[in-house]
Amino acid sequence: MDKAVGRRQLLVGAGAAIALGGLSGCTAESPKSLAPIQARTDRITRITVCTRPFRPLGPRIEAEKFDAKTVIHNYGHGGSGWSLSWGSADLALQKVAATGDKDIAIIGCGALGLTTAVAAQKAGLSVTIYTKDLPPNVRSSLASGVWTPDSRICFEQNATPAVKQQWEHMCRVTHAAYQNLLGLPGDPIEWIDNYRVSDDPPGTKHERPKDDRPEFAEFQEELVPDLLPKREHLRPGEHPFGNRYAARAPTIMFNITAYTYFLISQFREAGGRIVLHEFHSPRDLAILPQNTIVNCTGYAAKTLFGDQSLVPVRGQLARGITQPDVRYGIYYKGTSFVPRRDGQVYQVVGDSDYYGFGNEATEPDRAEAEKAVTTIASLFQTA
Repeated sequence: MDKAVGRRQLLVGAGAAIALGGLSGCTAESPKSLAPIQARTDRITRITVCTRPFRPLGPRIEAEKFDAKTVIHNYGHGGSGWSLSWGSADLALQKVAATGDKDIAIIGCGALGLTTAVAAQKAGLSVTIYTKDLPPNVRSSLASGVWTPDSRICFEQNATPAVKQQWEHMCRVTHAAYQNLLGLPGDPIEWIDNYRVSDDPPGTKHERPKDDRPEFAEFQEELVPDLLPKREHLRPGEHPFGNRYAARAPTIMFNITAYTYFLISQFREAGGRIVLHEFHSPRDLAILPQNTIVNCTGYAAKTLFGDQSLVPVRGQLARGITQPDVRYGIYYKGTSFVPRRDGQVYQVVGDSDYYGFGNEATEPDRAEAEKAVTTIASLFQTA
């Protein structure tokens, strides 16, 4: 796959999925009968911006001592927080088990915090979440909502055997966990078909602009090829996208509102507590009654724990009115569309993984939002 595009940007083939014939929940809709997307700028309901926490060395899952407290770090997953959450929780809880503590604290109430909390309860632990904000006012609530397990996970030059082993474990454990969450009320997790659309025939080569910056690691084809579906290539006339070429493959989609509500409900029903509290430095941990703390603060760990290696990656979503008859996603000209039940998602992702890299700004950009919508709209316009 062309590195200039990158797998995490593609809504086609981005999903770690099982063979096409056994996809429970996938629409399997005929491409020619796809309902057109009502991609109009007047249907934009809001524009949101999140900051993804990229670490050049990869996610940080390790223990650190602060006086009597043991902090298990679980953050820095780039654009793969939801996609690796259950496997990351599993690794973090292995380190928790080594402490022998049965009553633990978790800092952060986003994708990693909630998942780790529920997984800890299933392991028989008593859990309290301490958080500055509750969903939807956390960064991971503003994610695009598709399975992208190696999205800006680390630089290729740092992909050591240990990093690869850790990533594969997180990927496989999380993928398996999501199979058990299909079919729940509200469809927190579901399969959709995704189409990568191009103006050029398959195999067309484009000269890449020179870029001396490090490549981002891509692990799926090397480490989990058995989880990747084959793409079905479609020619003009075999789909509704005009005189273009397309490739179709299924992927996992997270309806983040329903999924977050599910996780919080599971956590509270199992006796978990959520306490609103803001920490400013590791010294503040002394007030906690728990001695073992799992740090799931994402990009906030840069300030709270002094991890200056964290790099912000800006991601903006234009949210649109839902269309119940649209159950497929699209990638076209550096733009993605995701048909989430909690609001359609349009996003300019650019032509490389450096789009938004190092940008900490959270002010919505209306022009960028409208560009995303009009790019997808162009697929359904006739001459």
